[in-house]
Amino acid sequence: MTNETVTTTTAAETPVAAPEPLPHGLGVSLPAADAGAKTEGTFPYAADLWAEGLLWAAVLRSPHPHARIVSIDTSHAREMPGVRAVVTHEDVPGTPRHGRGTPDRPVFASEVVRHHGEPIAAVAADHPDTARMAAAAVIVEYEMLDPVIDPEQSFEAEPLHPDGNLIRHIPLQHGDPDATGEIVVEGQYRIGRADPAPIGAEAGLAVPRPDGGVELYLASTDPHTDRNTAAACYGLSLEQVKIVVTGVPGATADREDQGFQLPLGLLALKTGCPVKLTATREESFLGHAHRHPTLLRYRHHADAEGKLIKVEAQILLDAGAYADTSAESLAAAVSFACGPYVVPNAFIEGWVVRTNNPPSGHVRGEGAMQVCAAYEAQMDKLAKKLGLDPAEIRLRNALATGDVLPIGQTVTCPAPVAELLQAVQDFPLPALPKDTPEDEWLLPGGPEGAGEPGAVRRGVGYGLGMVHMLGAEGADEVSTATVKVHDGIATVLCAAVETGQGFTTLARQIVQDTLGIDEVHVAPVDTDQPPAGPGCRGRHTWVSGGAVERAAKMVRTQLLQPLAHKFGMSTELLQITDGKITSYDGVLSTTVTEALDGKELWATAQCRPHPTEPLNAEGQGDAFVGLAFGAIRAVVDVDIELGSVRVVELAVAQDVGRILNPAQLNARIEAGVTQGVGIALTENLRTPRGLIRHPDLTGYALPTALDAPDIRIVKLVEERDVVAPFGAKSVSAVPVVTSPAAIASAVRAATGRPVNRLPIRPQAAVVTGQ
Repeated sequence: MTNETVTTTTAAETPVAAPEPLPHGLGVSLPAADAGAKTEGTFPYAADLWAEGLLWAAVLRSPHPHARIVSIDTSHAREMPGVRAVVTHEDVPGTPRHGRGTPDRPVFASEVVRHHGEPIAAVAADHPDTARMAAAAVIVEYEMLDPVIDPEQSFEAEPLHPDGNLIRHIPLQHGDPDATGEIVVEGQYRIGRADPAPIGAEAGLAVPRPDGGVELYLASTDPHTDRNTAAACYGLSLEQVKIVVTGVPGATADREDQGFQLPLGLLALKTGCPVKLTATREESFLGHAHRHPTLLRYRHHADAEGKLIKVEAQILLDAGAYADTSAESLAAAVSFACGPYVVPNAFIEGWVVRTNNPPSGHVRGEGAMQVCAAYEAQMDKLAKKLGLDPAEIRLRNALATGDVLPIGQTVTCPAPVAELLQAVQDFPLPALPKDTPEDEWLLPGGPEGAGEPGAVRRGVGYGLGMVHMLGAEGADEVSTATVKVHDGIATVLCAAVETGQGFTTLARQIVQDTLGIDEVHVAPVDTDQPPAGPGCRGRHTWVSGGAVERAAKMVRTQLLQPLAHKFGMSTELLQITDGKITSYDGVLSTTVTEALDGKELWATAQCRPHPTEPLNAEGQGDAFVGLAFGAIRAVVDVDIELGSVRVVELAVAQDVGRILNPAQLNARIEAGVTQGVGIALTENLRTPRGLIRHPDLTGYALPTALDAPDIRIVKLVEERDVVAPFGAKSVSAVPVVTSPAAIASAVRAATGRPVNRLPIRPQAAVVTGQ
């Protein structure tokens, strides 16, 4: 026993601290509703789906990039025990072609295969191994054809498709073609093929319905477009096809390969049983769209002070075998070919062509990322030739609100380009290793790098980038949302898919902010709801968030109208704060719960931004709704003997409009920057002679936590875009576009080498004769 005195208190005497109020509303870091389920492993991903009487599917894909199909023999596969169905092009009852942008891709190849991995047949069986063996048992006789793998050769090659090889040509002409500058620099640049590499490979479940239709359970990012495509393919009405969105394991592109979805539903309709398909990582690489490999040729003209006079460029995008969204990607590339700089004269030729390479399509920052790497390299060349600091020449040409883009569109949104660049330039540089001897100096290549410290050079580089938000060139960017309130709980119904961009969290915050209700649920997404469009370019923050806000405000009016009428005032004189309704004069004070009094309120609203227009024959037009800008300063260490590169730090400044969720916004920027590191240094889907080499995550090197540099978000400019709901801008695409260019700029500074290709190959960073 000790001599300590023990005192006790009764429960009645114990002071009870008031519970901490949970964060809610716009501007706070509200945690994601599904964060717990994802960390605990209980989140329902598509690969986890199950149904009674389930069959398993497998797809036979072409091993060749280009071949004529002489015959397809499915008899051996059909005779295998456990096989329930085999489908080919002959079993497609409706429209045989599909495609995100241009419907030019067959569900199954019939006469010719145009790329490695193109679907030819699909099998449903009672066991996944049986399905895979049956798919392999389908005998296809091919007549080999020479593949067209060089997009420059595509112009003269025989047509690879009935629509020809040229998908789109944009000849942008802006200003005086005879204008010249005292200083001229030229360059040729190549951007490699990058894969979106989603966290989970594609998976889905198709369930036949009693009315002869089918339900597809998919990790779709654009369910209504997928539903419309499926219905046309199956020869069914839209009412007979329903898509239910399951948990999406991250998406930096369209996410779902429609060539994967469509055979799934065909097999379910043919067998009358639920059918599940879980793609391997190899199948995922073979099936979905990739970032466009791009060839760029540039000539910049400037005066003796470094002010840009004219930019001339040729941009060639490789679409692969099919068009997909390539026309949109080319429009972005051509429109932003001069970057966030004032360029009075611009002449840009852009083409996108078909080849026998793997298909390209929408990947975060499409078009804008490729040209950013090229025009920033040109700015570095101009700075070197003029003897100017690389940041200074950028400041002298920085775009601002009121300036005119080369497409003739006036920048009406906030464009604080110079402010962003100044912020990263003024941020203190990281310490050199010799200044912190107590820390281990990580050589490029890792802690056990084989290089010598004396061979390491440090470089500092800059990147300025811009992206468009929403669709472009007349795209109808409408979204619909419904907000219901019952028993003090609000529910949001909107077909905006949560792909990791945080829409469900934002929707909760909007309703909390507008109605003062803490408990807000976002309903699962399916195609019984009105369409909200694809989950890309941060568009759901704008259009779907705007629709939720409008619906919530309509419910707010319904809630406040009786009180306003009772006290003889308008609803505008009432405010809702922290769950309480008060009047401007203090006469009225009640809670939202009391005002609801068991009522059920609901409203549906749409958000549709102002219309845009297609680019005309000279590449001119008001094509974009909104623009977002960013600046990054990269610091790298380069082993000039081995060519290995270590990104030490990336300082980021970004134009965000308004911060709606600080933690979520920072996470999106950091993720985008890290993705850009991969694009700059490691991510390259190699396709010799059109064949995907090493279609797996060992052959395709993604950056890991060990590759992520220190990311310093040094400034977030909150200058609201008045035409955007909440004034917020898209944030995740800007760092993806800008960071590869900044890293390449820093490697140029460290080595003196031109660095005209991404990803940066070791030989491009080797300096001889040192």
